[in-house]
Amino acid sequence: MDSSTLTDTTEPEARMEEARGAIDRLDIGIIDLLAQRARISARIQQSRISSGGPRTVFSREMDVLARYRNELGADGTQIAMNVLKLCRGGTDPVESSSRPTGDVL
Repeated sequence: MDSSTLTDTTEPEARMEEARGAIDRLDIGIIDLLAQRARISARIQQSRISSGGPRTVFSREMDVLARYRNELGADGTQIAMNVLKLCRGGTDPVESSSRPTGDVL
């Protein structure tokens, strides 16, 4: 095998690994942002409840659903529903300090 054959097969692999690393860093950032969103949402819910209001304001949730749908299409609605479910509470979001961190693009 000559060196050109080796280069032809390793360069795509190297580019693919680099791209996978970028995706992994993005995933870490997304998870961190979701945990941050859940913590902020918990504070808002607690404030609302302590002042006698409802835990959830459905008109606000409809705005969030519409924003995701408008930006991401039909799949955006399902993504937003999962984000809202995560942020309604019931479980503590994973603290970012319990996972390895990396540079976020």
